Amino acid sequence: MSTPLHPADALFEDGQAPVVLPVVDHYCGVEARMIKSLELQARMGPVFDITLDCEDGAPVGGEAEHMLLVLHLLNGSLNAHGRVGVRVHPFNHPAFEADVEAVIAGGGEKLAFLMIPKPEGIADLDRAIAFIDDCLKRHAIRKPLPLHTLIETHGALRDVMAIAAHPRIESLSFGLMDFVSAHRGAIPRSALTVEGQFTHPLVRRAKLSIAAAAHAYAKTPSHCVVTEFKSERAIQSAAERAAREFGYTRMWSIHPNQIQPIIDAFAPSVAEIDEAIEILQAAQAAQWAPIQHRDMLHDRASYRLFWHLLQRAHGTGQNLPTEVAQAWFAPRPSPL
Repeated sequence: MSTPLHPADALFEDGQAPVVLPVVDHYCGVEARMIKSLELQARMGPVFDITLDCEDGAPVGGEAEHMLLVLHLLNGSLNAHGRVGVRVHPFNHPAFEADVEAVIAGGGEKLAFLMIPKPEGIADLDRAIAFIDDCLKRHAIRKPLPLHTLIETHGALRDVMAIAAHPRIESLSFGLMDFVSAHRGAIPRSALTVEGQFTHPLVRRAKLSIAAAAHAYAKTPSHCVVTEFKSERAIQSAAERAAREFGYTRMWSIHPNQIQPIIDAFAPSVAEIDEAIEILQAAQAAQWAPIQHRDMLHDRASYRLFWHLLQRAHGTGQNLPTEVAQAWFAPRPSPL
């Protein structure tokens, strides 16, 4: 009897399936918080990423010393799951080249990704990526280094489709606070709140443009921060809206207390998981031909939807039936 075709092989052409990243990107730049975050990730597992921040986290004039600390943590035993990235200074900042050189030379094989903030447009990003890739070659880094970028300037939003199309970009994040401040007071402070950031027309437009561009090129759209970090209700509400209304599949955390609420908000419900399993198992039994399920027709288009849902369930640590976890989510041998 032949082995049933795996959903990832049946539903996507080569290179078509998007990379599935953890739903939380946790930012930290102060030593005590970086250590606490790494300890938490070591305990919880790779259900969230950590970005060690060399932009806002580094004191002015102390960039080199801060980078040494970041490299110590990146290469240390607390980086237990290989899901730690670094945010460097913007391309036009005097510290950009030194940041990139240091982090690639000292931790290039450990990096999960590199975040490039504040590109002014696609040309700016191209130059930053060219320098990064040249560094990777010079230091003979064998591990592929995915690149993430922040859409937080007028030029980057103008070029967001071209940025999403760039083959080196894996994820696009929305930089709410810098985007609002770039409007020179024309967008009120209320647009930074958990309610205002979803209702102000210019901010809504930016969020939707980023999500649409990311999905057009199978990249991961990452939602912005919620600054009301002491309110679990605020982060839960924002995460649910980002995931359910705005099409984001990842979100920033800026405090450890925000991590679990974001995971919970992005995780599918038990009913959604059960339905997805039923439909995909029936589809697999039908060799991925169309099926009828509870008086509804399903085919490869809806199968892909349910497969994405199950991937998110697995990535957020939801309990899946043993036969599903073993058949569809156990590590598969690499093709020869």
